[in-house]
Amino acid sequence: MKPGRPRASTAPAGRARSAGAGAGATTAAAAGALLPASPTPPTAPYAPDPLAERYLEHVRVAKRLAPRTVDLYAADLQRLAGHSREAGVELLQVQQAHVRRWVMQMHAGGRSGRGIALILSGWRGFYTWLGREGLVPANPVTGVRAPKSSRPLPKALSVDDSMQLAAFRDVSADPWAEARDVAMVELLYGCGLRVGELVGLDVAASSIARGWVDPQAGEAQVLGKGSKRRGVPVGTKALEALAVWMDLRARQADRVAPGEEAALFLGPRGKRISAQAVWKVLRDRSLHAGLATPVHPHMLRHSFASHVLQSSGDLRAVQELLGHAQISTTQVYTRLDFQHLAQAYDAAHPRARRKD
Repeated sequence: MKPGRPRASTAPAGRARSAGAGAGATTAAAAGALLPASPTPPTAPYAPDPLAERYLEHVRVAKRLAPRTVDLYAADLQRLAGHSREAGVELLQVQQAHVRRWVMQMHAGGRSGRGIALILSGWRGFYTWLGREGLVPANPVTGVRAPKSSRPLPKALSVDDSMQLAAFRDVSADPWAEARDVAMVELLYGCGLRVGELVGLDVAASSIARGWVDPQAGEAQVLGKGSKRRGVPVGTKALEALAVWMDLRARQADRVAPGEEAALFLGPRGKRISAQAVWKVLRDRSLHAGLATPVHPHMLRHSFASHVLQSSGDLRAVQELLGHAQISTTQVYTRLDFQHLAQAYDAAHPRARRKD
């Protein structure tokens, strides 16, 4: 896999990496007797490997990946370096048998097949780059597969729960923070934004802005995964909430930290709000609103996609709204939609009811 594949935006949140391998690939389980077992890599402080640092600089500059994505690559390489130190081999001498052994260790340690697939994807990209630099004769990760695991359905709120969260108002909260939080919920659910796209919004359009909302056009421009820009329609409720927030933000300009005037959403200290802060706001707000499940930003994105698909049945439109590069990524919502229909059928159709 090429090192420039999209993984994450400024969002904290999940990574989109391919878990596939080429034809004729063998499973990791076949490596049982190839190498002696080695203990779990040590947790000693990580000394960055010069080659790893060069690769990270490559994906940061040449591929223009988001800082969060680069951090995820760095974590993958730190794990790889730990395994290689334990095995007593240099990164350039790693063989396919080593990789299979490490996959088995991670799986035995409780890591999911999907998590291992993401790690392998990071390692594969690193060795692909080393091959292009003429530093390794072959990619040792090619042909190694992660243990299979079922792909979980995205967790989405029901329409009623979504409306309950959007309608919730905390009259005891600071009006400034409350107006901000209401606007963030409306944009996340009403536009299907990633949390990184939300926190990257600016007050106004500019040549350096990662994103902004145009109230007159009823549209938001955001910078998504792979630094791809897209336009998303903004509904009436979100525009109204945004207008309230912008008014309070302007009237309390003293709460804006120096140099943060461009940021649309601000934290308690007046700086651009972080993705972690948005997660906390949503978790607390959903519980105060009486929802049984704590809500996180991506759950509102899933809810947006699921509800639009249920109403329209237009999978291509949902793909464009979400900014998915591949329609296969969006198709998971058809499974979620069918699950919803199946539950409704089981509850309502007389021939579906089972006798006790």
